[in-house]
Amino acid sequence: MVGKPIIPASMRGSYEAFQFAPATRVGDLLILSGQIGVGPDGNAIADLEAQFTRAFEQIGEILHEAGLSFDNIVDLHTFHVGLQAHLGKFMKVKAKYITEPFPSWTAIGVVELALPGIAVEIKATAAYN
Repeated sequence: MVGKPIIPASMRGSYEAFQFAPATRVGDLLILSGQIGVGPDGNAIADLEAQFTRAFEQIGEILHEAGLSFDNIVDLHTFHVGLQAHLGKFMKVKAKYITEPFPSWTAIGVVELALPGIAVEIKATAAYN
């Protein structure tokens, strides 16, 4: 492997069970895998605002483990089931974590994600300064 996996302790189980790193550092970039909002039971959080918040919290854990913050994010891709229906609510939560200067962002509507009830998956790229 060219890059170095970044694995917060809270995500070690997922790393081993699903065989993917929460993030990989390649040079001056940190490429984060998509994050979803699941509860302690591993199921989708029913309340969408709480689900979106949990996905961003997990991104924060990964960034912290890598010595970075949300300010280091340079690119964001979000995959939405029901994009038009919940975009406003998603943007409200996103604004708590992603502030100016804003990174590039692509929002994509999809038919389904990995788990039933998941409404968004957030993938990001961060840069070391």
